[in-house]
Amino acid sequence: MTRERTAALRILFTICIGAATLQGYAQTYPTKPIRAIVPFAAGGFSDITSRMLGAAMSRALGQPLVIEPKPGGGGRIGADMIAKAAADGYQILLTNNGTHTYMQITEKALSYDPIKDFTPIALVGNYGLLTVINPTVPVRSVAEFVAYAKKNPGKLNYASSGLGSGIHFAGELLKDLAGINLMHVPYKGSGPALQDVMAGTCQITFDGAAKPFIDAGKVRFLGTTSAQRDPRFPDTPTLQEAGVAGYDLTYWLAVFAPPGLSTEMQTKLNAAVNAALADERFRSQFAEMGIVPMGGSPEVLAPLIRTETAKLRKIATDAKLQFE
Repeated sequence: MTRERTAALRILFTICIGAATLQGYAQTYPTKPIRAIVPFAAGGFSDITSRMLGAAMSRALGQPLVIEPKPGGGGRIGADMIAKAAADGYQILLTNNGTHTYMQITEKALSYDPIKDFTPIALVGNYGLLTVINPTVPVRSVAEFVAYAKKNPGKLNYASSGLGSGIHFAGELLKDLAGINLMHVPYKGSGPALQDVMAGTCQITFDGAAKPFIDAGKVRFLGTTSAQRDPRFPDTPTLQEAGVAGYDLTYWLAVFAPPGLSTEMQTKLNAAVNAALADERFRSQFAEMGIVPMGGSPEVLAPLIRTETAKLRKIATDAKLQFE
């Protein structure tokens, strides 16, 4: 064998070893725990669902997802952390649409771009708010409530979790599409809002965690705000099905990573989310929370963000909502 051929074979061998090593790195990711930022307080709906997802993704990835709540600014602080984090595959964001659509409307100077400053991983699930009224209101359906509100303009109050919250938008959208006049009463959280509906101070609110109070008869359930029925109440129509044409206010959960994440890592994380959503134990847990599993490719998130933001901006404009 000539010296030149020997040298060429050595170079080819080196290239093959290098390629195999790189492939091995891609196949073995992740090799350590992944930090999963939840931009809301511990113990809340987003934290609970994120822990469910984290456990299911851990089984798929072979490494634990360490859930780390970073509340503040309505979710802005945690989201901003991931927008500015290193794209090493070991830091991700588990969030809802509050940080990616609502804040574009309610914040005048958002510190991150919801599309450009994140690598989309997957849409996890959708869920609607439960439209509930005080049982003393003499109606049992959406149509009856709309008729009753039209006979009593300005005399009914809807409670929200604060100015610019999803519940605030839900109430304004109902007013607009149903052509009724409801007075907005903002509270510091959905818990106090629901309590005052049960007390009769306000007549109606929209709350994703109202099921125990519905079951106990403390509030009356009229319909779901999303276009899909709540899996816990399959026989109760959505507001849209009940006659409020065009009504669809849906919350969604999604996973994002810092900008610039490699395609290989993005694909691995997306596969882990979809594997989690195929897990019957996980799907059962989500159904108990009223969440419809979604999944799919990362490409669905950017169009969803754009479309929903435009819809929320129209609601705010039509209702002449002002945010500081």
